[in-house]
Amino acid sequence: MTDSLADVLDAAWRLLSDGAGDRRSPVHTPVVTSIGGDGAPDARVMVLRAADRATATLRFHTDARSPKCAALDGARVGVLAYDPAAAVQLRLAGTARVVTTGAEVDAIWATSTPFARRCYLAEAAPGTPLPAPGSGLPAWVEGRKPDEAELLPARPNFALLLVTVTAIDRLHLAQAGHRRARFAAKDGWAGAWVVP
Repeated sequence: MTDSLADVLDAAWRLLSDGAGDRRSPVHTPVVTSIGGDGAPDARVMVLRAADRATATLRFHTDARSPKCAALDGARVGVLAYDPAAAVQLRLAGTARVVTTGAEVDAIWATSTPFARRCYLAEAAPGTPLPAPGSGLPAWVEGRKPDEAELLPARPNFALLLVTVTAIDRLHLAQAGHRRARFAAKDGWAGAWVVP
């Protein structure tokens, strides 16, 4: 354990960055929360694709047709991640933004695998009722890797969900005594220790 707030903040961002790059990490799939249009809490597990400390931004991928895009664009959100091996919980607050066009989106689309991009070939928006269990994908692409030409119709359905982090609450669980610290962008990320 460290008594340095700077070290704790470094460790939090490293956990996020490592989690984004390691699909086996529990931090790779945090819970993203918001308040729905009806005022009820809404939560979903999403795949963390990138964590950029320099811009305090987390990146997720989503289907632009999903109802969550309209609900999250411009909304205040929470992101919850827990790493049991490190015994660290991260609770982040921020503002979400959905981006569907531009050089950054195009570049990320181009570097995604064909199997990852295949998801965006679904014929209807996420949440659309189906008559039976199914992926929503066209039959011609089920179980196979599409080629680049076949993926062209999928690109308009791809979006980035970017979360600009404004606060981080890091809790470290330990037998010797838990440690908790809070950091906020408005305070220059200086941080403060708080009772766990």
